[in-house]
Amino acid sequence: MTKSNARYYIGLMSGTSADGIDLALVEFTESTAQPKLKASYYQAYNTEMAAKITALYNANSNEIDRAFELDVELAHCFSQAIIALLAQEGLSSNDIIAIGSHGQTIRHRPLATFPFTLQIGCCQTLACLTDIRVVGQFRVKDMALGGQGAPLVPAFHQQVLADKSKNVFVVNIGGIANISFLPAQQNSQDVIGFDTGPGNALLDDWFKVHHVNSSINYDKNGAWANQGQVNQVLLKQLLSDDYFTLAAPKSTGREYFHLTWLNKQIELCANLKKPLVAQDVQATLTVFTAITIANDIKLLAKNGTVYLCGGGIHNQALKNEINLQLHSAPSLYELLPTSANGVDGDLLEAIAFAWLAYAYDNKLLSNMPKVTGASKACTLGTAYIP
Repeated sequence: MTKSNARYYIGLMSGTSADGIDLALVEFTESTAQPKLKASYYQAYNTEMAAKITALYNANSNEIDRAFELDVELAHCFSQAIIALLAQEGLSSNDIIAIGSHGQTIRHRPLATFPFTLQIGCCQTLACLTDIRVVGQFRVKDMALGGQGAPLVPAFHQQVLADKSKNVFVVNIGGIANISFLPAQQNSQDVIGFDTGPGNALLDDWFKVHHVNSSINYDKNGAWANQGQVNQVLLKQLLSDDYFTLAAPKSTGREYFHLTWLNKQIELCANLKKPLVAQDVQATLTVFTAITIANDIKLLAKNGTVYLCGGGIHNQALKNEINLQLHSAPSLYELLPTSANGVDGDLLEAIAFAWLAYAYDNKLLSNMPKVTGASKACTLGTAYIP
């Protein structure tokens, strides 16, 4: 099924922030499953494409037609990015063993009566357009086994970032933030992972509502949040959501933490002394996001190295606030980007999906039942042949 002269896997990630496509060109040696990043490529979505994606995060009209037309359209976007990466590196489809594609999540309903998750970006279309085998739909089997299908990356984090001499936390701050806890002297049964709650999702959405003419669609370095004051009444209301008292396994998405949810929380703050201004909400959301991350870190262990990755690592205000929330024991938590351990934080998830494709080909167990709640460990993914 693999091409005899092929050397590389491509990992493809399109996150819930809907900003663009991350590609990682990855090589694995015969003796180890450790990935080696050889090259990367990023293709931004235009405003129209981002709007098409985010419009499908919540129930609306004509969803089936819109979702499955976009399913194929995204496969075309993915293939264009992959062809550009190959041209950039002077490679052809024959040099690639497989593409590990996460796709684009538009719904994640792990607590439905019949739980489901939906990632679009048609894998079969992508395979045919690129003439490269695609391994995708990684979440489905875990959910079929009773798991939540998320988070998927703790198994990869254990592979590349675990340290037997100390506790390690890996915090990925994408649209939603998730945490992997890799305890010292751990084995795979000791790893814990779950979604902590919002990452960049609410911060980005609130910013865009109040900066419709901005050339950027996020609060760069948290500069706007820094202009506001934290509102303690709103902060308390945000933290009161039941999600934050749920025990792991747990996962969530932008179909839950969205602007409608935020506006409802604001409306519930009936005892405000004065009306909220927009930058005060942004400042409060920044602290809220940091607290939900830091609280889970402190609950998991009293010390360790905290590696940050994902788009949130570029928000200096958010990073400062996470550090502040851990300040009660500053000598016990070391806050670092994953790049300090040789893993590019912007590409970690794309590399992870290259690894998941590699794991599929080599029949490695790639889910973690303790993390997702699945009834057993398994090899994730489905292969699509050109």
